[in-house]
Amino acid sequence: MGARTPRRLLLIQGAALALAGCGFQLRGAPELAFSSLYINATDNSALGTELKRNLASLGTLQLVSEAAQANTAQAILDVLTEQREKTVVGVNASGQVREFQLRVRVRFRLRTPQGKELIPDTELLQQRDISFNETAVLAKESEEALLYRYMQTDIVQQLMRRLAAVRTI
Repeated sequence: MGARTPRRLLLIQGAALALAGCGFQLRGAPELAFSSLYINATDNSALGTELKRNLASLGTLQLVSEAAQANTAQAILDVLTEQREKTVVGVNASGQVREFQLRVRVRFRLRTPQGKELIPDTELLQQRDISFNETAVLAKESEEALLYRYMQTDIVQQLMRRLAAVRTI
């Protein structure tokens, strides 16, 4: 057992050296090209709230919250549409629903207060399939809500990466 310990240590060191040598690095907080941002989303938008929370956690970005002061921000993010869809994709022989497809669709654009387009009108789409069983309706409703929340979080992360990809204002 004593001879295996140096071998394990050498193996762990070798793996760490290989990872460091290939340029592997954990993804850190995104660096944005602008220092202030106004998010033009409806007040009851769960996606807008989550996006604002994520952007506020960066610490380096000032979020302009008042619409009257939107022109003081360096960039304006317009959330054009935010839709949740649920469609039937599978039925059994007697016509009862067995599977749904859930979708979250968001259209947005990023621009300066002067109207220069930084990110053109773009649509992000997430979709998940969910089975349905009429004997477990409450459990399936909870699963559906959870899937919608996961899709929304994924779209917020995609939006954050797209905002970080903007290089010039």
